[in-house]
This record gives sequence, structure tokens and C-alpha cells, in this order.
Amino acid sequence: MIERYTIPEMGELWTDTYRLKTWLQVEIAVCEAQAELGYIPRDAVKEIKAKANFDLQRVLEIETEVRHDVIAFLTNVNEYVGDAGRYIHLGLTSSDVLDTALALQMVASLNLILERLEDLVQVLRYQAQEHRNTVMVGRSHNIHAEPITFGFKLAGWLAEVLRNRERLVNLRSNVSVGKISGAVGTYANVDPSVEALACQKLGLQPDAASTQVVSRDRHAEFIQQLALLAASVERFAVEIRNLQRTDVLEVEEFFYEGQKGSSAMPHKRNPIRSERLTGIARIIRGYTVAALENVALWHERDISHSSVERVMLPDACILTHFMLFEITNLVKNLLVYPENMKRNMNVYGGVIFSQRVLLTLVEKGMSRENAYKIVQRCAHKAWNKIDGDFYGLIKQDLQVTQYLSPEEIDSCFDPQYHLQNLERIYQRLGI
Repeated sequence: MIERYTIPEMGELWTDTYRLKTWLQVEIAVCEAQAELGYIPRDAVKEIKAKANFDLQRVLEIETEVRHDVIAFLTNVNEYVGDAGRYIHLGLTSSDVLDTALALQMVASLNLILERLEDLVQVLRYQAQEHRNTVMVGRSHNIHAEPITFGFKLAGWLAEVLRNRERLVNLRSNVSVGKISGAVGTYANVDPSVEALACQKLGLQPDAASTQVVSRDRHAEFIQQLALLAASVERFAVEIRNLQRTDVLEVEEFFYEGQKGSSAMPHKRNPIRSERLTGIARIIRGYTVAALENVALWHERDISHSSVERVMLPDACILTHFMLFEITNLVKNLLVYPENMKRNMNVYGGVIFSQRVLLTLVEKGMSRENAYKIVQRCAHKAWNKIDGDFYGLIKQDLQVTQYLSPEEIDSCFDPQYHLQNLERIYQRLGI
């Protein structure tokens, strides 16, 4: 079934409303921790939890006057809470809230990305199994090389996706970090035990040694890992684009009923989804430079990273999530043409079996140098000829027939020889 992408939960995670919800979540967790440790009255926390709220438009209205987003937020929250609001943000600095809440957004985003990635894993497993024995030509330097199967190609994609999954799971742990350490990170006005307890309530770990901010190497890693995943998806998309070329046409993107490929040429069926994925990968990859440049902040903090992250993080997460949807849908519904694969594999009379002929001649006693010259001569004679017949030239070559019987020559042109060890790869991947 062909699915269409709709605005998912990922977009919701990066709205202003969700961002302020995470801020409030952090502030309340800190209040709870302070109450449990005896720093503020428990009754005040009950009142805060019962009344705390915000109105996005009101926050924005206040921000136009105070020119500070966290102060605007706290002012609005206190309008709901009243007197107990004096215990909110006690001993904290803005980055305590901003960076801890941002970690919650990144973790939630990774959870959604990992869900989509699991969908891709399952689709690749199925298709790799489905085309386990679909023989096609392998290519190097974009030139025909030796036989493989389409399932083997997909198995390689699966292995890469599994590596990406492992990296993202590790990444989730690396960014699951908060800081409630106050201005410049010295805990002068907030006890470290408050940080430990508040982070525990939020499902995070305290940063081992924050400044006024969580160091941006974590966020740079976040973007780099998403960019690496996007690069993998791009690799798959570029391969589909190449295999869909008219002169190859071994696979093809699904084509919707009523879809048009060109405003001028009715015959066109263009690989637009693969091309779209290639373009999006460029955007995500482009953010890695900005993410790395965010690491070098001045002294204990500045906010040069903030404007970058407000664009970079939502874009990278939403685009990565979309890419995974698209590539999963694309692979799931991919049109595969085994007959075209067979035709392409046998072009010029099976020149792709040249190495097998070479090695068999060497096994039978011919020197490798002489065998290479003979086989290359026959292959080049058949190359790029409409009636090129490498197989026929080999069978007629007197130097070859001195060493090989007709049956031995025929065995050199059996593609199954090249596939005999692929089962080991499938076993490694559990297919």
C-alpha cells in the first residue's frame, strides 16, 4: 500500500507550545526536587503543580517588552500561580531550563526517528529475502563487473541501517543530559542534589561538568549522526535513480494512478522521490558545519548557538523523519524487473564472466599473464558491439580450448558460482 506523508508528531515536538511545555516540565521537576530536599515548602509545590500554566500569545506579548523569552515565560506562569510562584526558578539561570528542556525535545525526536528507522529495517529485511535469488549484474566504476543478486544489494543497505540504528541508540544516551547548576555552572545558588533529583524525574543524567550551558559537542554529535543517516538514505536513493535510468531500468519507483512525469513528455516516469531524498540529504549535511561551529562558545557561555539551533534542530529532525518515511515507502513499493536484470547481465555475450574464465585457465596450468591477455582480447573484441559474443569467442579460441573442455567453459558462465557464499551474509543479518 502506498502511503502519503502527513504532519506527524515530529512537527509537534518543535512547536513553540511544546517547547514551553518542556520548560514548564523542567521548572516543576526542579520545584519538586527542592521540596523533597527541604529547600522550599511542599505545599507551595502542590499549588504550583495545580495552577502552573502559560498562554503562548501572552508570553509573546510580554517578550516584545522584556526582550527575554525565559523571563517572559516565567512572568506569564506567575500570573497563573500567584504567590507560590516565587519558588519557581529559584537559584536557576535561563540555560538550566533551556538546555534541559532541549534535551527532552532531542530525546523525544530520536524516539520517533528510531520508530521510523525500525519500519525501514523491516521493509529491507522483507525485500532482501524476497529478492534473495534475483540475479543481476554488479557494477564498479559504473561498469559491469560480476553477478550479484538484488537481495544482496538490499542486504548491504540493511546492514548500514542497522549500524545507523546502533549509533542513534548510543546518541540518545549521549544527549539525555540536563543541567541545573545555575549561572556559570558552579551550583552557587542551587545544590547539586537538586540537579540530580530533578534530572532523575525527567529521565535525564546530570551533565558531568557543565558551564552555564551544556557543551555543544553533544548537539554537534546529534546533527552529525542525523546527517550520517541522511547520507545512507541518499546512497540508497542514488542507487535507485541509477537503476531506473532508461538504458538500465532494473528497478523503478512506484507511479501513482494519474501521476504525470513531465509537462512536455507524456512518456516520462521520473525518480522524483529519490531525487527529493538526495536534495534533503544535502540540507541536513549542510547543518553539520553550523553544529560544529556552535561548539566554540565564548568563555562559560554566549548565545551565538541559540539562533542556529532554533532553525537547525527542528529542520534536521523533521527532515530526517520525513526521509525515513519516504525511503521506507519507496523500497516497500519498489518495482523490480528481473528480466531486465537478466538482459543487462548478458550483454556482449557475458563479458562479466571474464574473471571466472581467467582463473579457470590459471587453474588448468596456463600462466596468469597469458590467460589475462587471451581473455581480455576476447572481451574487448565483444565489447560495445551489437552482436558482441564473449562466450562464443572464448569457445572458439584455440588457446582456450587447449586447456578447457566445452563443459568447463560453460561452467565459467554460470552465475550461481558467484552467489555460493552469499548465504553467509544473510546469516549474519538474520535473514
